[in-house]
Amino acid sequence: MRFLSCVIFVLLAVQVTPADAERFGVSGYGVINYAKFDWQIDPERRAHIDVERFVVAPKYRMSGNIRLEAELEFEHGGTGITMEFDKLEEFGEFEMEVEKGGEVIVEKLAVVFQINPEINVRIGHIIVPVGLVSKRHRPGHYFTTTRPESESNLIPTIWHENGIELFGELGSLSYQAQVVNGLDSTGFSSRRWIVGGHQLRFETANAEDFALVGRLDYTVIPGAVAGVSGYFGNSANNRPKPDLWDDANVSIFDLHGFYEVGALKARGLFLYGRLQNSDLVSKANRNLSNNLNVKRTPVGSKAVGGYLEVGYNVLAFLKSSQNTEKILDLFVRYDNYDTMAAVEGEIFDNPRWDRQTWTFGTNYHHHPQLVFKAHYSARRLGSKIDNAEDTLALGFGFQY
Repeated sequence: MRFLSCVIFVLLAVQVTPADAERFGVSGYGVINYAKFDWQIDPERRAHIDVERFVVAPKYRMSGNIRLEAELEFEHGGTGITMEFDKLEEFGEFEMEVEKGGEVIVEKLAVVFQINPEINVRIGHIIVPVGLVSKRHRPGHYFTTTRPESESNLIPTIWHENGIELFGELGSLSYQAQVVNGLDSTGFSSRRWIVGGHQLRFETANAEDFALVGRLDYTVIPGAVAGVSGYFGNSANNRPKPDLWDDANVSIFDLHGFYEVGALKARGLFLYGRLQNSDLVSKANRNLSNNLNVKRTPVGSKAVGGYLEVGYNVLAFLKSSQNTEKILDLFVRYDNYDTMAAVEGEIFDNPRWDRQTWTFGTNYHHHPQLVFKAHYSARRLGSKIDNAEDTLALGFGFQY
């Protein structure tokens, strides 16, 4: 009921008169998934069903060259308090942590000034365009039930911060350049590197440190794009307390691309990141309060990862016009990522966080806006014992 009440409130809060109808539009998407686990390190891990997300994205054109855009995401079925049982973050230790049972997150809230195709301005709460998922995060943009694991274990997905952006198109080349608030290094961890540094724990985001972000994408042919993106910013001064007096600059670079022409789909990404003074960050994090609800585990000085997935629509062999909208993709994906690819000082380089995964599955598009998914993934850890994590997943997604 609380979830539905929030949706109704959002819709009622937007007053649209007949004269405004042409200026107002809404899009969005949703995902529900089931997963069953066979993990040697956690043999009693329970199967689960997750109302992963429902997104409402309204836009309103105030004038010919000014528009407001927003994106509101309901995660995990609503809001509330629940308990998460995290069995293994480091060295076989057990850990209980309290997290929100669900979240309502404003992922985007910005005003856009459209000047011309070559240069435009976006100001407010904006998407950080690093990686492939930042631009392609709807359920039809990736094969697995959840977003690609190589990317989601290295950087926040979807990453959204407060700042200002210049963007535009120069023929086949599009660009984005941003200044946004930086990360909070208290959230960095062994398992997911800088992902937990995304400032979502408090009502406001600390803005003592800012970051520079850039992205270039080149459209080779319609349906085929190759690009690069980068991020650089300090994460030392956005901590809740001034307990780290050395710089902790985060540098990220990625290569990405996709090819979706005819029956063939191929997508890939390579990401490289570095954290300055990771040993000092790790030492400072060990002394954090339990109430902060962070992992407090050692952090790698370097993280590396990437994936490649290829799928083919087998219904393309059927020539009947009755099958023009229906798609049955069979796919395979390979992920390889290490969130502790290198360490500094006396930090132990835990091989557990060097992960490789082969995933096989299918996507059935019964309608262009609806996809049913199934996959089986076999993940292998760098450790020598209890290193198999196999998962069967089913789910569906829609967009409107």
